[in-house]
Amino acid sequence: MTAELMRGQNHPLPRARLEIRVSAGTPIVAGATLGDENGTIHGVEWVAHPGTPTLPGLEVSRQAAADHRLAVDLDAVPDAVHRVSVLLALPVGGQGPARFGAVAAPFVAVTGLDGDEVASYTITGLEAESAVVALELYRRQGAWKVRAVGQGYAGGLAELLTDQNLAEAHQLAQNIHEAVASGLARSVPAPPARAADGDRARPAAAPAHGPDHGNATQAGTGPAAPASPYDRPRSDAPGPHAPGVPGQNGTQQPYPGGPGESAGTGQSSAPAAGGPIDYSHPRRQTGAPPTPPPTAPPAEPGQPARPVAGDATGWSMEERLYNQVWGMFEDLARTTAAYRSAVDFADSRMEKELDQVLSDPRSRIGGQGDAAREAARARHGQLVSQAREVLDRDVAQLVAEAEVVEPALPAAFARWDNPVWHAYRVPMEIPMALRLGDLHLPEADRIRVPMLIRLPMERGLWIDSGRSASLDGSFADSHETRRLGLETAVAHAARLLAIHPAGEFTVHVIDPAGAGAQALAPLVQTGVLAAPPALGAAGTADVLARLTQRVDLVQMAVRGGAPDALPPGLDTSQQLLIVNDFPHGFDDRAVNQLRYLADEGPAVGVHLMMVADREESAEYGPLLDPLWRSLLRLTPVADDHLADPWVGHAWTYEPPLVPPGSQVLQQVLTQVAAARRSWGR
Repeated sequence: MTAELMRGQNHPLPRARLEIRVSAGTPIVAGATLGDENGTIHGVEWVAHPGTPTLPGLEVSRQAAADHRLAVDLDAVPDAVHRVSVLLALPVGGQGPARFGAVAAPFVAVTGLDGDEVASYTITGLEAESAVVALELYRRQGAWKVRAVGQGYAGGLAELLTDQNLAEAHQLAQNIHEAVASGLARSVPAPPARAADGDRARPAAAPAHGPDHGNATQAGTGPAAPASPYDRPRSDAPGPHAPGVPGQNGTQQPYPGGPGESAGTGQSSAPAAGGPIDYSHPRRQTGAPPTPPPTAPPAEPGQPARPVAGDATGWSMEERLYNQVWGMFEDLARTTAAYRSAVDFADSRMEKELDQVLSDPRSRIGGQGDAAREAARARHGQLVSQAREVLDRDVAQLVAEAEVVEPALPAAFARWDNPVWHAYRVPMEIPMALRLGDLHLPEADRIRVPMLIRLPMERGLWIDSGRSASLDGSFADSHETRRLGLETAVAHAARLLAIHPAGEFTVHVIDPAGAGAQALAPLVQTGVLAAPPALGAAGTADVLARLTQRVDLVQMAVRGGAPDALPPGLDTSQQLLIVNDFPHGFDDRAVNQLRYLADEGPAVGVHLMMVADREESAEYGPLLDPLWRSLLRLTPVADDHLADPWVGHAWTYEPPLVPPGSQVLQQVLTQVAAARRSWGR
């Protein structure tokens, strides 16, 4: 039976291995401190936070999120530790809420590995506070208990850590917030909210039982899994949609207001008094129920259900496939997290048993000691093999699902080698998402998860053309990496052009030195660019000036409530600027304009795609740090730099390059150019 605690109440903990689950209405930072019997924290190394997520017996989330799972093994904490305090804080420097009084009361639950709640606490009464000590686990007479604390601090993490007598409190608080900002910059954007009836249902995986391992259920596959990010709106969106501006046929073309928002219908999705944001898709019919997903044919007794493409709810097949892909992404993240947790437990248990053997002089040598060591290693191998068996079963199910989903994907979601491109026709509607590549984990190398992001894009893209190590350990030549970087940018631009209706997407290119002529040939030769690539400092300044003026005009019209006052010749289509070989050809004014476009452009339909080596702009120092953080970093070669929004695994990203020798890119762009000419663009 769950103990629902009030502030100050305590409850005994029946087991040592626990999970602390945190749910909030907005992305928050979760951390923990280790204290001695007096509650003293002996330095920053006793604090677990996103920058240092793992301490002995304790692991916290690596990034800000609305839901957290903190792993605790009280038997593995140092003997000097008598108190574990769970800290929650709102990220600083972003566009989210600045105080807990503006969001729903955070909910904290202490659970076993099987998901059964031991105790829970809803932190109420917070107003101006931006950081809070939620719970503390403390040792009393050899037994562990949990106490509901709920102590808030208006001064944020710095004040909280100072109150715990940590000398380096302010510096540590700054480091934590920098780590959170870095994690958000490299995280794949989570999908927007969907209705409760859109929850993804998946057969529960068998628990990874083992001796002394409890009833651990695979994360994300059993009933104990926490709510999916689909179940609640992301609260890191800055505000309402901007009103639309006139489109090609007199309709309103909305521009999203910032990160986390999807294309709308010209209506504001602003929350009333801090309420939830409306993330509904623009083509979604509000009066009719969603189309039920296809049902799988009945499986034979004892066999798992056969997967079906579109096995998720949605208002169209496109949306069902989108939700299904993101469900696969989440399932793989959570089942891998469960496997890694089981392996960590097996490692820590074996180390503990070996330490016990070595600590006893009588069993340190001789047959008794050898037998104890062999038994410890055997138990370790048994636990790891059981965890691997469960992981392999889950991965096999996901592989089978991917085999039926991949061929059914529409062009916007499909790889370039998908047969859907051979029947390509210029679409009449903008799709809901775009494929930027593939993601996979080393424990599940057999499956590639499509990396889908919602349209219109919330952030610009940075194709990192610096020297990068490939997966096989070889070092890519800088010239080769630059060529691959621009080819990757061309593939992304071609896909964006192909999935938008004719005349609804315009591409500009800045190539000051003309070094990318060969890679840019598919765009130039087919005539899909708005103008030839801009060369030299003068061409760079001209393109930046025109796009900056466009952003200014649309912003003034939208903020003034007069979208009809825009100049009649203004191109209202979505704009993409590809910048190659930055910072060559850029003076200080051009750099400032580029930063302005990266910050303000996405809200009014101007997007940035940079192909650049960050080291080449090192002379600007920290001036360009906000620019790099505002862009989603991608690589032209496989690299494990992206994180998922649930667990924070480092996923290997593979760019969506066109197969060697294929003419699909040329054929698709030729059709796009013909359609643009027919529309007079």
